[in-house]
Amino acid sequence: MKLQLISAALAATFLAPAQAQTEVQWWHSMTAVNGEWVNDLAKDFNAKQKDFKIVPTYKGSYDESMTAAVAAFRAGNAPHILQVFEVGTATMMASKNAIVPVTQVMTDAGFKFDPTAYVPAVAGYYTAPNGQMLSFPFNSSTTVFYYNKDAFKAAGLNPDKAPGTWPEVALAAAKLKANGHKCPLSISWQGWTQLESFSAWHNVEFATKGNGLGGLDARMKINSPLHVRHIENLANMSKQGLFVYKGRGNVPEPTFISGECAMMTTSSGFYGNVAKNAKFAYGLAPLPHYPDVPGAPQNTVIGGGSLWVMAGKKPADYKGVASFFNYLSSPEVQSASHKRTGYLPITKAAFELTEKSGFYKQNPGTDVAVNQMIRKTTDKSRGIRLGNYVQIRAIEDEELEQVWGGKKTAQEALDSIVKRGNELLVRFEKANKS
Repeated sequence: MKLQLISAALAATFLAPAQAQTEVQWWHSMTAVNGEWVNDLAKDFNAKQKDFKIVPTYKGSYDESMTAAVAAFRAGNAPHILQVFEVGTATMMASKNAIVPVTQVMTDAGFKFDPTAYVPAVAGYYTAPNGQMLSFPFNSSTTVFYYNKDAFKAAGLNPDKAPGTWPEVALAAAKLKANGHKCPLSISWQGWTQLESFSAWHNVEFATKGNGLGGLDARMKINSPLHVRHIENLANMSKQGLFVYKGRGNVPEPTFISGECAMMTTSSGFYGNVAKNAKFAYGLAPLPHYPDVPGAPQNTVIGGGSLWVMAGKKPADYKGVASFFNYLSSPEVQSASHKRTGYLPITKAAFELTEKSGFYKQNPGTDVAVNQMIRKTTDKSRGIRLGNYVQIRAIEDEELEQVWGGKKTAQEALDSIVKRGNELLVRFEKANKS
């Protein structure tokens, strides 16, 4: 009888299932080349340890995934990690009951977490006034200028010298058009590149209260003479066929890769796609500026997204989240991601590792994004953090489209953005006053 009991116990031991992995759900908005990168990060982390399994899921565009996560949180089945684009930061910060600060997640799990290890312009954007880092910087980007070197050469332009000022962009566009180019210039993420980054780059206010970083009572200021002048210039270029509007968000980007559009302002995170798919010589350069504006160029602002940890999960789940974030923070992983995608290396150690590897020398222009971001910032250029900003971006798109379509003047459109945007800011302030 005793022998039978021992045998049964042994059998039960061998038949018992292995310790189940803790699954960590990660909702993201990365597509194409960057979607492959996200999947590879999860695969690599999962292969390196057996306790946790990161499950990445594409949930649509940034605003779609944010909306889905809010609905899922209310229903009690939110993901553990949600990727949110930078314009959703103020909204997430105000959702105190829905999120767990990343600093808390890391320290509770026993990991050393030092916000000073991160590039200041990146870490500062996701840090609360009390100094607590709220989300984990992930695909941080900034706006840069891409140009087709082959098209420049064919048009008699110097392929090794990108236009550094807006007047030079207009002259280059005219030469490209004269050489038969139907789309000399296009713009992705028009609100981000031509209003937000444009403001910081020229050291002019986008909004009061340090562009929203200093309080919820910020109000928009993008109908200044400089903003009006710039949008008027682009409208004139549009009428002459020098600038061709190709749609909202990153919709225009494929027109650069195909060779249809010769110049484009868009995210540094577009680099991986260009490097893999462009069939021509290309260059990366700093954003153009107006040479007569004092203090320009200053620095560009952060774009891309960060990873927010959703509330209401078990301690073991948070341990998995922290382990994954710890993996993502390693200089080796960060440097490899930066080289592959064009997103910024979020830690100083990763930047130094990339520099030592000779990557920037071998791939001229890949350090442009970093150099634009690590300049000393001012109160006008530290970043833009406004409530209801997803909706304000949509207003920017609507109004700028009226300008490109010849239905509104630059002044009318920018005045309307300020008026409609401020109405949303007032509503956000009232809803979130503690």
